Amino acid sequence: MRRRRFLAAGLGMAAAVAGCGTERHPSGAGDVRGAYEIVAGGERWERVTRAFAGAAGRAGFAARGAVRITVTGLPALAAAELNDGESLIDTATPLARLAGEVVVVVVPAGSRFRGFEEFGAHLLARPGETPLAGGPQGEPDHLLFGLIAKGLGADTRQLDYTGYRTSAEAGTALRAGRAAAAAGALADWRGPIREGAVRVLAVSCARRFPGVDAPSLRESGIRVDFANWCAAVGPGAMPEDGRASAVRMCEEVTGSPFWQRACEASGWVRIPLAGDDFRAWLDSEVRRTESVLRDLGLLETGGGTTCWGSCGNGH
Repeated sequence: MRRRRFLAAGLGMAAAVAGCGTERHPSGAGDVRGAYEIVAGGERWERVTRAFAGAAGRAGFAARGAVRITVTGLPALAAAELNDGESLIDTATPLARLAGEVVVVVVPAGSRFRGFEEFGAHLLARPGETPLAGGPQGEPDHLLFGLIAKGLGADTRQLDYTGYRTSAEAGTALRAGRAAAAAGALADWRGPIREGAVRVLAVSCARRFPGVDAPSLRESGIRVDFANWCAAVGPGAMPEDGRASAVRMCEEVTGSPFWQRACEASGWVRIPLAGDDFRAWLDSEVRRTESVLRDLGLLETGGGTTCWGSCGNGH
């Protein structure tokens, strides 16, 4: 089977990051606190980029400068794998993990699946007869269903998954009976949950999530701790002293009250991890993503890994 080709938001991010310069700000601001231009790696990261740039400005770092920091995340990593592209580790300098979105598994209010155990048993026994919905193929929602199926011991290549551009479209498929369950960011499903149109079977965190009356996947017997994460990366081949300064900036900003308030207001989970620890985690995340894409039949060669997408405990 030839590797399938996919287009996804964020594909141009790696090339853009790799081409960014690291010359000093002409004002000399970089000599004191560091001057950083914080940009989004794609439209989907614009909100979190604005919040991160705002927090950086509040912490005393220049809002514009010579060193470009790009905010990107899991969808771009998966897109690179699906399109034979180089990973973030190859094209950019990993700096810090910033935040994540909790993903939920939902069913229609009248679904015969009263809990995750019933849904899991059906998915295990009949993966090809349990229609699933979520975001585009190969993106976080699809990855999560792949990890769930693998955790259950189901044949992941038999999954009946349909990807939609938006959660609203996935919700329409769910209500119309074209899907038995859907996955998506909790923030996108809060309205239907509040209205009673859907029920949450499980959350992707390691533990129950405040305000959601549903168990975690781990509590349900699936060893998965997952978030649709975003991170800050610098230009490729970033000098060590510049990298160290940028890592310190990220650590200070993600530890600030302003960033905490921004995350709380937007429903993001803070999952700070910086420097060498983040680089090591990202390396494992690349392997994990490759593995689940293979399990889903989207890549052709094998390998093994474990899900490490943290949802609130930092690692």
